[in-house]
Amino acid sequence: MTGRLQGSQALVTGASRGIGWAIARSLAAEGAAVTLVARDAALLAERTASLIAEFGVPAGFEAIDVTDEASVAGAFERAAAARGPVTILVNNAGRGTSKPFARMDLAHWNEMVAINLTSAYLCARAAVPGMLAAGQGRIVNVASTAGLTGYGYVVAYCAAKHGVVGLTRGLAKELARKKITVNAVCPGYVDTEMTGETIANIVEKTGRSPEQAMAELTKDNPQGRLVQPQEVAAAVRFLCLPDAGAVTGQAIPVDGGEVAK
Repeated sequence: MTGRLQGSQALVTGASRGIGWAIARSLAAEGAAVTLVARDAALLAERTASLIAEFGVPAGFEAIDVTDEASVAGAFERAAAARGPVTILVNNAGRGTSKPFARMDLAHWNEMVAINLTSAYLCARAAVPGMLAAGQGRIVNVASTAGLTGYGYVVAYCAAKHGVVGLTRGLAKELARKKITVNAVCPGYVDTEMTGETIANIVEKTGRSPEQAMAELTKDNPQGRLVQPQEVAAAVRFLCLPDAGAVTGQAIPVDGGEVAK
C-alpha cells in the first residue's frame, strides 16, 4: 500500500469480525489511524494490538452499543481526543435475521431498523461536525444487495438497508459542497460468520444439508460463490482515498453481478 491515508483517522463499526475487520486492516494498511467499534471488548483489544503490530498505526477501540445515542457520542469524543478528528467513518455494524412477515412482531422490526439504520444515522451525526471542522471527510455505509432489491423472509432487514441507501443519497447531496463524500457499498452474501449462521439456520429449519444451503445462498450470484470480505474492503478503501473525491451518493454492489441491470 501507499500510505495515502496517513494523517487520517478512520472509525469502523462492527469492526471485530468479518467485513468490518477486513475494512479496518485495509485502511490501516493505507496508513490511517483506526478506531475499532463493536461490543466484544476482549476481541477488540486483541484486534487493536494486531493492527498496531502489523501496520504501525495509531489504533484504539470502543466497546459500545452503536444504537445508543450517548454511547456513540462518547466514543467519537474519545477517539478524537486520542487520535485526532475522525475524517473517515465506515458504518459496517449490522445484522440480519429472518422471519416470515405474518409472524414478524414490532420488536423484530425495531431491532432490525435500530442496528442496521439508526446506528448509521447516529454515527454519521456524531462524525459530521468534526469533518466539517476539518474541511474534508468520507462516510461509507455498508448496506447490502437487500438495499437495492427485495428478498422474502427478511422484510425488516430489506427495509432498513433500503433506508441506509436513502440516508446515503440524501446526506451526499447535503454535504456535496463541503468536501465530504457519502457512499454505500452493497455486498451480496459474504463469506463471514453471519453467513455461516444463516446456513446453519437453513439447515435447522429445512433439513437441507449445509451444501444445499450454500447452493441456495449462491444461486443468484452469477459467479456462483460467496463474496470475500477483502473484496468488500477493497471497494470501501477506494471510496476513502483522495482520488475518489468525485464519487458521492452512490450505492455500489459488490455481489458478483447479482443485481446487475
